Amino acid sequence: MKKTLFTIFISFFITTVFAQFNENDKALADKAFNNKDYYEAAYYYKKVASGLNLVPQPEVPFRSNGKSPKSAKSFDRAYISYQLAESYRLYENYLEAEGWYFKVIDGGNEVKYPLERLWYGICLRANQHFDEAIKQLEQFKADYKGTGNYIAIADKELANCHFAKEQYQYPALIDVVKMKGTINSDGSDYSLIINNGSRWITSSRIIKDDKKHLNRVYAVKDSSSNPEMISFNNSDNKKEVEYGTPSIDPSGKRMYLTRWYKEGSKIIHAIYLSTRANSEWGTPVKLNTNVNVEGFNSLQPFVTADGKRLFFSSNKPGGQGGDDIWVSDLDASGNPSNSTNLGNTINTPLDEQAPYYDSSDKKLVYSSKGFVGLGGFDFFVSYESVGQWSTPKNMGYPMNSAKDDLYYFPDDKDGKKAYLSSDRASDCCLDLFETFDKKYVLTGIVTDCDTHTPLAGAKVSFVDSLSKDTIKQEVVGNDAKYTFNVTTMRPYNLILKKKGYFTKSVPVPSQGEMRNDTLLSPDICLQAFIINKPILIKNILYDFNKATLRPESKVILDGIVKIMTDNPKIKIELSAHTDSIGSEAYNMKLSQARAQACVDYMISKGVGDTRIFAKGYGKTRPIAPNSLPDGKDNPEGRQLNRRTEFTVLKAE
Repeated sequence: MKKTLFTIFISFFITTVFAQFNENDKALADKAFNNKDYYEAAYYYKKVASGLNLVPQPEVPFRSNGKSPKSAKSFDRAYISYQLAESYRLYENYLEAEGWYFKVIDGGNEVKYPLERLWYGICLRANQHFDEAIKQLEQFKADYKGTGNYIAIADKELANCHFAKEQYQYPALIDVVKMKGTINSDGSDYSLIINNGSRWITSSRIIKDDKKHLNRVYAVKDSSSNPEMISFNNSDNKKEVEYGTPSIDPSGKRMYLTRWYKEGSKIIHAIYLSTRANSEWGTPVKLNTNVNVEGFNSLQPFVTADGKRLFFSSNKPGGQGGDDIWVSDLDASGNPSNSTNLGNTINTPLDEQAPYYDSSDKKLVYSSKGFVGLGGFDFFVSYESVGQWSTPKNMGYPMNSAKDDLYYFPDDKDGKKAYLSSDRASDCCLDLFETFDKKYVLTGIVTDCDTHTPLAGAKVSFVDSLSKDTIKQEVVGNDAKYTFNVTTMRPYNLILKKKGYFTKSVPVPSQGEMRNDTLLSPDICLQAFIINKPILIKNILYDFNKATLRPESKVILDGIVKIMTDNPKIKIELSAHTDSIGSEAYNMKLSQARAQACVDYMISKGVGDTRIFAKGYGKTRPIAPNSLPDGKDNPEGRQLNRRTEFTVLKAE
C-alpha cells in the first residue's frame, strides 16, 4: 500500500544520545520491522548502527546513563546494515537506503544477502543514477542463483532504467512546478480535486488539537490562506481514523472518500459516502459490498462528471493482483449497484491506483507500478471505446519521475493546466504540483518548388527520428496544409512524398514563431523530376582550367546528397558541360574530370557508388549559342553552357 495513505511520522523521535544503544533497541527494531512499521524500524536500527560505529558520530564528553555500550561483537554488523537499508527502502527513502546497501555489498556479504545488489540497483534507479543501476542489475542477474521472480524484477527495473534515460533526455513539453503558498505542509499533501469551482485536498499536516499527523480532507480557498479541515463524525469510535482522497459528484452534495485506520499491524481501508446538508458534511457511510469486501481494501474513489459511475482502486477478489482499478454503476441514491474490474489491459499483477476519468474524452488517467516506467507509481493514460480500453501509455517525464506520482486532476478553467501529487521532492511525503502543458501544433503548406503553388495530394508523415516510427500521416488536401501535434523534445522529422517529386525529409524545428500554441513553419516545397530529363545544379563553380571543387560548390552538392539520402532508391547521372572554347578532346576530358570530382565528393559523403555515375559531355550538348548570329562571342550563352546537371535514371 502506498506510504502516503498512512500516518506520516514526521517527528517520530529526536535522537539525543550518540553512540549508545542496548539490546532492547535491536528488539524494538526487529519488532517494528516485522509489523511493517518501517519508519520506526529505521529509527531503532539507526540507533544500533550508531552504537556499532557504523554511523560517524561527533564526540560527546559523557554518556547520559553512565553505562558502557554493548560490545559490538555480540551484534551482527552486516545484519544491522542490511535491515536498516531494507527499512529505508520499504518506506521509500531510497537516498538513505542506497548508502546502506552499498555498505553491505562493500563488506562482501552477497552470500548471506543474495538480494542486496538487486535492491541496491533499484535504489540507484530511484535516485536517477541510471547507468550505475543498469550495471548493478546486470551483475545481479549474472550472479543470482536463487529461486523466485527476482530475475523478472531485475529485468523490469532494467527496462525502467533504459526508458527513464530516454525520457530524461527527451522530456515531454510539460512544466511541473511545486505549488506555492500554504497548500503544501510538513506532512503529505495530495489528491487535489475541484468541484463547482471549489477545491479540496488531503493532507497529513499536524492537527493542532491532537498534535498528531493524521490524514484529513481540507477545503482550499486560495494559495495564501490556510486550508480548512473538514470534520467527520467517527461513528464507530475507531482509534486514529484517517480520511482522504475525496471525490464529489456534480451536485456537490455527495462526497466519496477513503477512510482508514489501524487494527494491530494491519491497515483497514474502505470507501465511504458523506452527504452534505446545510453546508455540513454528514457522517460517512460505508459503501456496500459491491465496492467494499470484508478482509480487502478499497480506496481512492473517483465519481464521473455525470455522477453515474464510480472508479476506485481495490485488492478485492477478481482482480489481476495487488490493487486494481475497478468501476461501479451508481444508482439514483449514489450507491454502487455492481462492480467491474477493468481487466488486464489496464491492470497488472502489481498495484494500480488513483483513477481519474474524463467523460468527454473517455480518457482514464491512473497510476501503475506494473508497466515499464520511470519507477514507482507512474501516470498512464488509456481511452475507452465501446467498453474496451486502449493500451495504456506512459505519460513520460516530467509528468512522471523516478519516485511516486499519483492523483491527476485537470484545472477547471485552464485546459493547459493540471495538478498532480508526487514525492519527487521529498524522501517521505507527497507534495502538490501544478503542471503546465507546453505542447504545440506544427503546421505548414506543401508547395511545388518550381510553381510555388500548393501541392495537393502530397503525403506528409510525422516521424520519430530515433525509433523511425511514424507517429501520424496525412495526405494534404487542396490547400496542401499539414498539421501535427508536437508533444515532446524528442527529435522528429517531416517526410514529404508525392509521385513524380523527390521525397524530402525535414527536421521539425525546435523553436519558431509561436502564435496561439501553433508553430508556424516555412512552406516546404517538393522538387519535381522526370526520368532521363536533366536538372540544372546552379552555382557549381571551378577554378579556370581545373576540376577542383570550390568550397561553395560543396555546399550546393550537399543538397544533392540530401536528396539521395531521402530517396534511397534513385540512381542518377551527374554530368558536366563546357562551352565551345578549346578542342573537343580537351573539353571532354575537363568535363569528365569535373563530373567525377562532384561524384567523388558525394561518395565521400555516404552516397553509394552504385547509385551515382559521372559523365562528361564536353561541348557536345549546348543549351545556348556560344556565338551570336554575326559571329561575335556570346558570353551569356557560353556561361549557360558551362553547367553541371543531374539526371534521374531510375526512381524505384
